[in-house]
Amino acid sequence: MMKRVLPLLLAVTSVPLVFAARQAPSDRQVTVVERKAERRVDVSVGGKPFTSYIYPQSLEKPVLYPIRSASGTLVTRGYPLEPRPGEAADHPHHVGHWFNYGDVNGFDFWGHSSETPAANKPKMGVIVHKAILAAKGGADAGMLMASADWNIPDGSTLMHEQVQFEFRAAAGMRSITRTTTWTAADRPVTFNDTKEGAFGIRVARELDHASKQPTRLVGSDGKPEAQPRVDTSKTTGQYLASDGTEGEAVWGTRGPWMALKGTVNGEPLTLVVLDHPSNHGYPTYWHARGYGLFAANPFGRQGYDPKQPPITFTLKPGATLLFRHRILVLNGHPSRADLQKAAAEFAAEKGQPRL
Repeated sequence: MMKRVLPLLLAVTSVPLVFAARQAPSDRQVTVVERKAERRVDVSVGGKPFTSYIYPQSLEKPVLYPIRSASGTLVTRGYPLEPRPGEAADHPHHVGHWFNYGDVNGFDFWGHSSETPAANKPKMGVIVHKAILAAKGGADAGMLMASADWNIPDGSTLMHEQVQFEFRAAAGMRSITRTTTWTAADRPVTFNDTKEGAFGIRVARELDHASKQPTRLVGSDGKPEAQPRVDTSKTTGQYLASDGTEGEAVWGTRGPWMALKGTVNGEPLTLVVLDHPSNHGYPTYWHARGYGLFAANPFGRQGYDPKQPPITFTLKPGATLLFRHRILVLNGHPSRADLQKAAAEFAAEKGQPRL
């Protein structure tokens, strides 16, 4: 466990002005409640669920799950925790929102799940929740701080993690600003080049791209069907990159933000991930897949472009690396210009220089 609590770096931010709208004070009230016995912290807005920070022993990392829009619509996939009929039953390590990586000193923190074969376990890492450091609600914002350790199979710790989430709301908008600080323990920590990372979200089926690729789906009984099949009856997703690239062509591109637009239960929604200029690897590569994986990867390069040489990044013992990201869940389908403004506002917020 970390020996000290790092200072609050994002004590005050704001709702993106371009999306700000009037809302009754009671509807903006953010409540953050720790439920230690249930290994979770619940976040609500105006008395209605928004998301939860969960760390059950069945998961190999803490996650935010599920995430909802302002109207309460689920924007994250339920499988494997709460399978919903028609969802893709794949990649069981994709749960809600997480931040990890697929090759840290040769260990895979990204692909580890309860379904990892026993033969692969010796090369798998786990992020172990240690403590809730702070949990506070407020009239228009809530904050949560937690610590965790990145452990490898011999029980030793590669890195200590401290994370701060800030939760905000406005009419038709929810935002999560995440500040993540990694501190190398007693040895160098190297992030090797791979596409498998890092700041990820697995979205609801309706936000997947339509595809003719057969997929195993969750059946009406809540269990994965035996045979893959093609079913695009629910899929409406469409990626939009900051440079204007659309659709599945966004995979492996670089940019300060990425949006995913679609319609969930008849509600037009847009999910946006913003990368801060202070982050290592900015502008990030996007590991954004049409099947519903929406991720930003600051460490991969050859993993996305085989023509480039591999790249690595090493933290010396005791050294720290800080990341700032923002997730926006927006009603409607805002223009690219509006999303550029939101990204510019985020970029203008004070951050730590890149290492």
